[in-house]
Amino acid sequence: MPASPSTARAINDRLALRLLQQEGPLTAGQLKQLTGLSRPTVADLVERLTVAGLISVVGESGEQRRGPNARLYGIVADRAQLAALDVRTEGVTVVVADLLGAELARASVPITDDAGTGPAVEQAVALVERAAKEAGAERLHTVGVGAPGLIDPASGELRDSSGLPAWHRRLVAALQERLPARVIVENETNLAALAEQRDGAARDRDTFVLLWLGHGTGAAVVLDGRLRRGASGGTGEIGFLPVPGTATLPSATDCEGGFHSLAGGAAIAGLAAAYGLTATESGGEPPAAALVRAAVAAVTPPAAPSSASSRSSRSSAADPSPYGPSDRFLSALADRLAVGAASVVAVLDPGCVVLGGEVGQAGGEELAARVGERLARMSPLPAEVRAGALGGGAVLRGALLTARESAQDDLFTPHPR
Repeated sequence: MPASPSTARAINDRLALRLLQQEGPLTAGQLKQLTGLSRPTVADLVERLTVAGLISVVGESGEQRRGPNARLYGIVADRAQLAALDVRTEGVTVVVADLLGAELARASVPITDDAGTGPAVEQAVALVERAAKEAGAERLHTVGVGAPGLIDPASGELRDSSGLPAWHRRLVAALQERLPARVIVENETNLAALAEQRDGAARDRDTFVLLWLGHGTGAAVVLDGRLRRGASGGTGEIGFLPVPGTATLPSATDCEGGFHSLAGGAAIAGLAAAYGLTATESGGEPPAAALVRAAVAAVTPPAAPSSASSRSSRSSAADPSPYGPSDRFLSALADRLAVGAASVVAVLDPGCVVLGGEVGQAGGEELAARVGERLARMSPLPAEVRAGALGGGAVLRGALLTARESAQDDLFTPHPR
């Protein structure tokens, strides 16, 4: 059935707005060319979107002839302000941005283990309010929250999870109460995968798995372009995966003895200590990531390739033997990571595994190549292993992308008058 005039207008408006979002400011003539719509139709939609306050003239093109087609139209970025939160066990980071994602303010606050639930929640909410004020945002439209733990697929709420601070769950409710904004909460690893797919290592993949390697471990599954959460929201709880090489088995309430015991931050630090390695942390980098970064620097000569074929011939002042402590540490770590990666590949056949989080980024191509070599020997299913490009910042980036998509869906959809 042909679309009604009002439906056709809505479709055309959304198409134009998406193009302006993706391409930046465009002239009416460029909109006509990109949409395939007639000149009168483009003129009508430009007028509608301008009256609605969604677009405005932001300049002129380089055309010699002046007139309507020479005006550059762009989305009104300050039509809405957004916030994104990265909630960790040790603190919170918030970014406030405009409708196009440009950062307006950023702030962090540490929250110690001995902080009570109420004070911890108050610290986090006050941080968001201060950042919004600093950004000049009188009212936040949408807030995206990335947090560890399970998200209930029915309610969209953070579920009670053992081992996580009680203030995490209370924080979402407090934000909803204190802020006149839509609050969306999502698992941190899922958000990292969305960010890596949009702006990072998985931009050319619609099917892949991200292994989160930071303080803890996790996985996010993207199949055919869709993030998969599972029946209870627990897809990717790889820390509980029973694996060889641990002293015990995980339980329903404790991932000790699972993959977490091999690849969590404390386990990586312990492995590095066994090889006598130390590293200096910088810029708030987690200890495990600092150790991995230092080991990679030690085995990779400046400007030398990091492929497996050159590994036997390279050396460095810090680790002169290709089988020195840094090399052996990275090999042992790759052995551990390959165990988890092989389990995921055997079940899902994603074709691509991204090593995300701070540790995955710190390991770079060197660690990814070593894991890939082992995975190729362990699994009959081909799977490329890539280093995450965004590191720990992927959670915050994913939360902002989620908030922006939600806000744009709301603002770009015509509402009945």
